[in-house]
Amino acid sequence: MTNKRKIETPLQRQNRHKAMECVAVLDKLKNDFDIKLDAMGYFYDLCEKVYIKKESIYSKSIKIGTLCLQVPSEIIYALDAVPIRLCNGFHTDDEIGSDFATSKACPLVKATIGEFNSGNFTDKPDIVVSPTTCDQKSKSGAIIESFGYEVYDMEFPRTKESEEAREYWRRSVRRFAKDISLVLNKKLKRGKLKEAIKKVGYAQYLYHQLNELRKEDNPPINGNDMFLLTNAFFFDNIDNWTKAVEKVLEEAKTKLDNNIKKNSVRVVYTGSPPIFPNLKIPMIIEQSDGIIVADETCSSNRMFNDMVSVDEWFLYDMVDSVADRYLKGCTCPIFTKNSDRIRRIIDLVKSHRAEGIVYQAFAGCQVYEMEQRSVLEAMEKEGIPILYLESDYSPSHLGQLTTRVEAFIESLKNRRRKKV
Repeated sequence: MTNKRKIETPLQRQNRHKAMECVAVLDKLKNDFDIKLDAMGYFYDLCEKVYIKKESIYSKSIKIGTLCLQVPSEIIYALDAVPIRLCNGFHTDDEIGSDFATSKACPLVKATIGEFNSGNFTDKPDIVVSPTTCDQKSKSGAIIESFGYEVYDMEFPRTKESEEAREYWRRSVRRFAKDISLVLNKKLKRGKLKEAIKKVGYAQYLYHQLNELRKEDNPPINGNDMFLLTNAFFFDNIDNWTKAVEKVLEEAKTKLDNNIKKNSVRVVYTGSPPIFPNLKIPMIIEQSDGIIVADETCSSNRMFNDMVSVDEWFLYDMVDSVADRYLKGCTCPIFTKNSDRIRRIIDLVKSHRAEGIVYQAFAGCQVYEMEQRSVLEAMEKEGIPILYLESDYSPSHLGQLTTRVEAFIESLKNRRRKKV
């Protein structure tokens, strides 16, 4: 008898390659780091279910795909739909998306386009909301629309200091609430929005409680687990997410009591967002005896920065309050002036007693590439050591990146010794 080799379809090959990326990173997260929390098992299993087993979370829900954290999730929840952030971290999808974007484009954007082109979603979005934040994401909306998806453009200002910019954004959020309610044939109700604001606010509260523990001498959770935990907020059921984080927080507090001995170099991470499974740079940092004690990124800290502050619990007041939460607390480098971001990075260094900063920019991510100069100059004035790295989604250059990170960590250790 002759053995007939089964021929893979392109979709099967893509799934296999993505599963391999996922497994490789999860294995490292589970086995390569000293700090271990049993409660993180929920998030490891969640990634396996979504990215390897392709198990749907929202088979019966209306799914609003978002291309940026600036889309107000409170309004989506209030309309009985679920937000799923579709920023992508897979090198496999990056390669597919390269056929539709320039070679110099941001890998996150190319990977997101690649996933839309293949349609290989665990939970396929019914509508896609594309805020006009960075130029590449704005233009990618038209490409995604050409694949047959319904794309809603949500206008976002490039300044935030003026009252005109704030009112512009409030009008944009009001219009978004009205248009999406018409599309979904759902009326935005005061009680529903109040409930959604409190639900998202509780998730933010839990994140901040966990983040406070990272200020301790011996942080009970490493940075890579924090990135995985916050990345899960992109797509997980919010009630399940908050229950899982409650357990992580409870266990993390017991680890503090047990006084885990940890003398790793304390690092603040900033720049282009680490999105699973592209945790390449964070892993190198923590495999090189560093520990990420805080971050200023849109895949973690920036999502949970400021809660909605409501003066009057009337519908239109709440909508405006939601809008203010997303603009005032935003430190994205797309803004023409961004002193808030520099101030926040310095505050994180001081509050978490960090010894240095790693600033990563994706190759082709112009806003982070351009802003690194002003950030580096500001840190130099403050006497804060900072390492700038440029990387992409490919597995290449790991040796060079590791060498640079290891040298930086060693320089911070030497700096620490001189202070003793």
